[in-house]
Amino acid sequence: MTEPTATRPGPPTYEATRAELEDVVRRLEAGGITLEESLALWERGEALARTCQDLLDGARARIAAAQPDQAAGTAAN
Repeated sequence: MTEPTATRPGPPTYEATRAELEDVVRRLEAGGITLEESLALWERGEALARTCQDLLDGARARIAAAQPDQAAGTAAN
C-alpha cells in the first residue's frame, strides 16, 4: 500500500533548509561535541548551504524568466 501524497516529503524549502543550517551553526558554535560530531555537522552545514544557494539560484532564474524585457535590457547595457 502506498502512502498518501500529503505525508510524502516534498522538495526542501529555502526557509526549512536555512533554519536547519542555522541550527547546525549554533551547535558548532556552542561546542561541547566531539571532533567526529563537529565534522559531521560541518559536512551537513556545507550541504545545507549548497542547497540554499541552489534554491536561491532557482528563484533568481524564475524571476529573470518572468521578466524577459528586463533581462534583455540588462544584457544590452
